[in-house]
Amino acid sequence: MTEWELSDSSAEETFAALADRVLDGLLARDPVTATSLGDHRFDDRLPDLSEEGLAETLSVVEQGLSAVDQVDDLALGAAAAVDLEILRARLSAEQLEIEVLQEPRWNPLVANPGTALYVLLARGFAPMEERLQSLAARLAAVPEHLMAAREMLGEMPQVHVETAIGQLQGTQGLLRTLVDDAVDEVPAMRALIDPLRAQADGALEAHIGWLRDRMESGLATRDPRLGPEKYAAKLWAVLDAGLTPDDVLHRAESDLARIEGEIARAAAAYLGEPVPPPDDAAPLVRRALDAVAASGPVDDSTVLPLCAEALERTTAFVREHDLVTIYDDHVEIVEMPEIHRGVAVAYCDPPGALETAALPTFFAVSPTPSGWDEARVASFYREYNAAMLQDLTVHEAMPGHVLQLGHSRRPRTGSRVRTAFWSGPFVEGWAVYAEQLMAERGYDAGLGEQGALAVRLQQLKMQLRMTINAILDVRVHTRGMTEEEAMRLMLGRGHQEEGEAAGKWRRALLTSTQLSTYYVGWAAVADVVGDVRTAFPDWSDREVHDAVLGHGSPPPRHLRTLLGI
Repeated sequence: MTEWELSDSSAEETFAALADRVLDGLLARDPVTATSLGDHRFDDRLPDLSEEGLAETLSVVEQGLSAVDQVDDLALGAAAAVDLEILRARLSAEQLEIEVLQEPRWNPLVANPGTALYVLLARGFAPMEERLQSLAARLAAVPEHLMAAREMLGEMPQVHVETAIGQLQGTQGLLRTLVDDAVDEVPAMRALIDPLRAQADGALEAHIGWLRDRMESGLATRDPRLGPEKYAAKLWAVLDAGLTPDDVLHRAESDLARIEGEIARAAAAYLGEPVPPPDDAAPLVRRALDAVAASGPVDDSTVLPLCAEALERTTAFVREHDLVTIYDDHVEIVEMPEIHRGVAVAYCDPPGALETAALPTFFAVSPTPSGWDEARVASFYREYNAAMLQDLTVHEAMPGHVLQLGHSRRPRTGSRVRTAFWSGPFVEGWAVYAEQLMAERGYDAGLGEQGALAVRLQQLKMQLRMTINAILDVRVHTRGMTEEEAMRLMLGRGHQEEGEAAGKWRRALLTSTQLSTYYVGWAAVADVVGDVRTAFPDWSDREVHDAVLGHGSPPPRHLRTLLGI
């Protein structure tokens, strides 16, 4: 019997033990994910992205799949059967990544060690001296890690190379700031850290130079689009919803027209004007959005304080209206580290799902990059005006990601699988649903009826953006959508500012399938909430939402099984 084959004990016990062994095997091969999740056994390692390392990871994945396939799912209870399917889907996605998508061979963003260093220092999960010992080991591994990346990388897309150079420079900045601040706390460690830091900085500089040479030599010409077959396979694995690209595209394009009607009515109400015919609604919507932006100016000095104020107001509203149980988890609003900039404007960074220490959740917000001119900065903050920051805070914090992930760390599940493996569609779907919930319940940011209409306009604009994201995702990677077509869609029907639209075009090229998780997840979560309300018509908002959030962050398709509806 091999290490991962089943014993003769009960099916539930056997599966729980198997799930632990498979998870341990995966985390050992992906030490940065392990650290992020709160499993610190591998904090002194970087992932092995060499040919041999990827082959070993594939072997671990295939052994896991073989062992999982031996499990009799009919002998398991509902919760364990769901965990089995989640584990199987995760292993299949890992196999697809290594065998088919092969990102380490063409995506230079994969090898950036910045996150591996950042996660050791950002939170105090252990004494600083202990974390610096792990940091030293990872710093020592950086030169060989980047050399292995260069040996693997072939033809690359230019947009990925440009972004990788910027993020690698962010990692160099981290070495000079965050690492230096950490060493100041334990001066005795400086003799160990400083030489390794200098060595890692030199390796990063050499790697950046190599990437620049590849770009200047015309060797960064790979098409960033996955193509229909690879995209369909990845979409199936990432969404875990049984949807094809056509399924996503057709529903999104239908919903886009519906949301356009809703935002036109909200704009008319905000301006106190009649609702125009659908073909004439765009100018009115634009005027309303411009008025909202003008009434709530934002700049680099106020964006974080405004988000902090929004967090207080949204939390008070959720508590006052008893929408869902609030846990008293500590949240810090921070400036987004440079190593993570260039893809998203904001994100929620919670403590690891397997973390045992009491650590804060970070709500990270990115100010405008230093290289932007005044016109682009002004465009950015017309998009992210004060009312939009309220909606953004709902999504990222309350009652969105911060609250949902707080519930997710307290799941009623028998294995670590559901704790460790979040479903992107569920997590993002809940956050988008939370935006809709707050707007429909009349959240006004303390500004009365006109404030509620402003928030509603921004929420509907975000729904337009979310729906267009899915359309972009599918059409860019499977239909050859051009930049001109994408910009016309975002600026016209999406009413986005040019800077936001330009950033989203880059994101559509840099990522694949991730932009669809918001729309697909929202549709699925909203459907499940509706089904729970139908099944339990006497339940309050809080009872409904606590039930939906009480099972971790599984793919939405499993929620009905877990809820018994």
